[in-house]
Amino acid sequence: MTIHAETRYAIDPATTKTLDTQGLRDHFHVPGLFKEGEIKLVYSHYDRLILGSAVPGGGSLVLDEVPQTGTPGFLDRREAGILNIGATGTVEVNGETHTLERGEVLYVGRGSGAITFSGAGRFYVLSAPAHRDCPTKLIKLADARRVELGSREQANERTIIQFLHPEVCESCQLLMGYTQFADGSIWNTMPAHRHDRRMEAYLYFELPEDARVFHLMGEPSETRHIVMGNEEAVISPPWSIHSGAGTASYTFCWAMAGDNVDFTDMDMIDMGDLR
Repeated sequence: MTIHAETRYAIDPATTKTLDTQGLRDHFHVPGLFKEGEIKLVYSHYDRLILGSAVPGGGSLVLDEVPQTGTPGFLDRREAGILNIGATGTVEVNGETHTLERGEVLYVGRGSGAITFSGAGRFYVLSAPAHRDCPTKLIKLADARRVELGSREQANERTIIQFLHPEVCESCQLLMGYTQFADGSIWNTMPAHRHDRRMEAYLYFELPEDARVFHLMGEPSETRHIVMGNEEAVISPPWSIHSGAGTASYTFCWAMAGDNVDFTDMDMIDMGDLR
C-alpha cells in the first residue's frame, strides 16, 4: 500500500499577483489524484484542510497515520467527509462497514480510528481539524438537501446537493457537497463570492477527458485562472473568489473549513467589480 502526502503552504494576495501560470498551479492546483492502489493527500495550511483520494482497486487501503497531522492516528483530532465518485465500495471505520454507492457521502467523526477503503470505489477524502466529536453517518442521495439556483439564460442553472450541512448531518466545521448542472449550463458559482472566514476546495469530475474547466480565483480586482482537467482539485484561499466555466458538462465537489458552518455566509461580488 502506498500513501503520498504533501504540504501546501498559505500565501497572501500580494504574493499571488506575482506568480506565473506554473506558480499558480504549484500552489493551488492538485493534479494526479485517484491512482489505483494509492492514497494521495494534500495538507493545506489554509484552515488545515486535507484533501485527497483513495482508490483500493478491488483491494483494501488503510488511512491511519499521516505525518503532517502530528498525531498517532489521522482522526485523533480531525473529522472527515468521504465522497465516492466511482463504483460501489466500502469504508470501514470504528468496527462498522459502510457501503457507498456512487455519489454518496460518509461523514466520519473525530476519534473514530483508522479508515479502511475497499472495493471498486474511487473515494475523495476531505478532512478538517475538529474540537468536538460528532457521530459517523452515511448520507444517501435521497437524504441530501437540494437547492436549485441560477437560470438557463445565464448559463448557470444548477442543483447544489448538500451533504455535510447543519440540516443534513452534524459536523464540527466541515461543510461538503457537490453541484450538478442543467444541460447547456457551464458557469459555477457565478455571480462570484468569497468568504474570508473560511477556505474552500473544489474537485472537478464527470468532465470528458478532452474538455476543461477554466477555474477563476484571486481577488475580485486581480482575477486569475487555472485550467482544470477531469478529477483534478483546486485550493481556494479565504481571500479569493472561486468560480469557473467548462467547455462541457461537469460536476464539482465543494468543501469548506473555517469559522462558520452557515452555508450562506458569503461576501457577494458585484459583476462590475470583477477585473
